Amino acid sequence: MPLARARRSEGPFNYWPGFVDALSTLVLSIVFLLSVFLVVQFFLSQEVTGKDKALEQLNAKIAQLNELLSLEKLGKLSLDDQVAQLKAGLASAETERNRLKGLYEGLANAGNDAQGKTTELSKALDSEKQVSARALAQIEVLNQQISALRRQLAALEEALDASEKRDKESQTRIADLGSRLNVALAQRVQELSRYRSEFFGRLRAILGNRPDIRVVGDRFVFQSEVFFDTGQATLLPEGRAELDTVANALIELNNKIPNEIAWVLRVDGHTDVRPVSGANFKSNWELSSARAISVVQYLISLGVPAERLVAAGFAEFQPLDTGNTEDAFKRNRRIELKLTER
Repeated sequence: MPLARARRSEGPFNYWPGFVDALSTLVLSIVFLLSVFLVVQFFLSQEVTGKDKALEQLNAKIAQLNELLSLEKLGKLSLDDQVAQLKAGLASAETERNRLKGLYEGLANAGNDAQGKTTELSKALDSEKQVSARALAQIEVLNQQISALRRQLAALEEALDASEKRDKESQTRIADLGSRLNVALAQRVQELSRYRSEFFGRLRAILGNRPDIRVVGDRFVFQSEVFFDTGQATLLPEGRAELDTVANALIELNNKIPNEIAWVLRVDGHTDVRPVSGANFKSNWELSSARAISVVQYLISLGVPAERLVAAGFAEFQPLDTGNTEDAFKRNRRIELKLTER
């Protein structure tokens, strides 16, 4: 304590370069996180957009095929009507032919006087035969057209079935990708939780049951008095000793956790609700941030990878105790360590 007071008497220490470096590191980390998030979003959006476009194309093709199918059905109905009319005309022609044939046979027995009329009736009969032959030819053409339409309809239905099958396969693949992504994320969370429990368990065993160090949820909470004097952000010798223990545990943990698990130790600085005094800091925001940065910088000096650390200041806006007593103020002045995802 005398050594700390001697250093303070030498004049205010310029924390601004360290603060700028730490803030730059924080900004770069946030930019990196946003970049990773945007890349993941981009690929997912590309995958979903591709599937949506494929589905739109399939739906458009199905609509086109349905329209063609409707037109072909209308054409088939029209052809069926023509066939029915031709068949009716053919039946009528055959009836007339039979009638004329009967007349012809009757007239043949009448003798030479009916020869002229017989010739006329023969011509009429030949004409009816020609009409019947043309009708039969038209019926044959119509039958061929109907067969061709049926083949086209069969091809359209086959194409429609294939499109629906591809659509179902695409939906299945999308669902499978989502399931596998959720499983992978859940596994990463479980692994990080296991390492977090191991880290906190080791810290509990090393630090012991001290009233100024406690566990709140998934965070280790140190009272600010362990590390700093009132209104200051310079680490005390006893605070450095505590952080030596934390650094050793972090270095050992970093060697155990696989590289594919993105984790960081977040150092959060908190103050009480009372305004800061003195000229070193303008607000509790600056004081809480400077304290968190001091802890992070010291951990880095001990060998903890900088990419595994995050410093954050919360000022007085995340209190553990909303009371106005000195005990409540003391509880709220704290440094929290939280092992979390990056």
